[in-house]
Amino acid sequence: MNPPDFDRLSELFKLMSDPSRLHILWCICQAECSVGQICEMTGLSQANVSKHLQMLRMGGIVACRKEGNSRIYFLADPKYLGLCAQSLIELSNINTSREEISSCED
Repeated sequence: MNPPDFDRLSELFKLMSDPSRLHILWCICQAECSVGQICEMTGLSQANVSKHLQMLRMGGIVACRKEGNSRIYFLADPKYLGLCAQSLIELSNINTSREEISSCED
C-alpha cells in the first residue's frame, strides 16, 4: 500500500483549521449556498465569507457555478460530503475535558 500524499493532507488540514471555514463547510454540507446565504447562516461579513471561499476553492474543497448574478458554492467532490459532515459532527462531540483525558503516568 502506498502512503498517502502527506503534503496534500497537510494543506487540507491547514485549510480546515479555521473555525469560520469549518462553519462555511458545514453550511455547504447542508445544501449548496450563495455567499449571501452563507453570510446569513454564519453571521460573517460578505468580504470574510468570500475570502474563505476563495481559499477553499483554491484548495479544491469547494467549487461554484453562476446562477444569474450569484455564485452557488458546493463541495467539489461528492465524496467530501460524507467526510466533511461526519468529521464536523463527530469531532465536535468529542469531550476533551482534562479530567477525562488519560495520562501517560497512570
